[in-house]
This record gives sequence, C-alpha cells and structure tokens, in this order.
Amino acid sequence: MSLQGWLVFASFWVFFVTTPGPNAVNCMTTGMQVGFRRGLWAVAGILTQAALFLTLSAAGIAAFVAASPGLYGALRLAGAAVLVGLGLRTLWLAGRPVRVDQVPSRSIYLRALAIATFNAKSLAGYLAAFTQFVQPDVPVMAQMGLIYPTALTITAASYSGYVALGTGLGRAALGAVLNVWFRRLMGVAFVGYGLALALSGWG
Repeated sequence: MSLQGWLVFASFWVFFVTTPGPNAVNCMTTGMQVGFRRGLWAVAGILTQAALFLTLSAAGIAAFVAASPGLYGALRLAGAAVLVGLGLRTLWLAGRPVRVDQVPSRSIYLRALAIATFNAKSLAGYLAAFTQFVQPDVPVMAQMGLIYPTALTITAASYSGYVALGTGLGRAALGAVLNVWFRRLMGVAFVGYGLALALSGWG
C-alpha cells in the first residue's frame, strides 16, 4: 500500500469509526455509568470485533456472508434484536441508580462485543473498506500488516473518546433528573438503531 493509499484509508477509517452509531452510544452510556477506566472494557470489546471482522474480510468470509441473502438477513435480524433488547433494558433501568461495583468488567466487555458483532451493517462497512483499499496485485497479509495497526489504533482512539465524553457527562453535575433522561435517550437510540437495522432489508 502506497503512502497516498494509506492516507486515504486512514481518512476513510476515521470517518467510519467516528460516525455516531450503536458502538458510540454504548461507549457513552458505559462511561457515564462506570467511569473512564472501567469503560475501556467496552473499547476492548469493539477492538475484538474489529480484529475479527478485518480477519474475516481478509479471508474472504465476509464477502461470502454479504453475498448470502439468507445468512446476511439472519445476522441483520439478530443484530436488530440485540439492539432493541438492550434499548428496552436501558429504558427499564434508567430510573435506577447504577452502582459501579455491580457492573462486572466481563459484562461490559461482552455487551460491547455483542453490539459490535451483531451489526450486519458493520460487516458490510468492513467489507467495503477492505475491497476498496486492498491492492489485488499485492499479497493480502503484507498489506494487513499496515491495515491492522492503522484501523485498530484509530478505532481505539475514537471509542475511547466516546467513553471519555460519557464519563465527562456523568461528572458534569447533570443532576439526577437529567441523568435519568440522558439514559432514557440512549435507550431510545438503541431501539431506533435496532428498528432501522431490521427495516433496512425491506423494499
């Protein structure tokens, strides 16, 4: 990959991972509830998904999934169900105070991993990025040596920023009422993303 190609890829990836979506909403919510340090477990979950999807794209498996309407549709509906379920749960618990010690790090990690993994649109995005920027006349693994660290570094920086934003909002003396309404807004956002994902396959 040339320097120019790398710069274009890096610019695309910055746009790809900074555009607000379910991962960003989850990172903000997590940061607000458990703080920055423990909120980084959500970033770890997203990075696990990013490495997985990059590997699937390099192996050609992502292209197979995207080209299989039944499999892609099942993944899309599963992702929609996960997002809607998390949104409803967030709405249900919005009025209850969150105790940091009652939120295991493992749960934070697995929740973020599930949100990122069961997002069919994310798979399509990774596949699009891969097919546009990988040169067919150069061995794939040689290019992945540059793509992996670039994509993962930008991804980590972006979602760590969202965790920091959520943490800041949680500490900004928002007050109990505003805190509850913010969490409700995040719950609505999850449900909205889930419904949009489910309906995206219609028509």
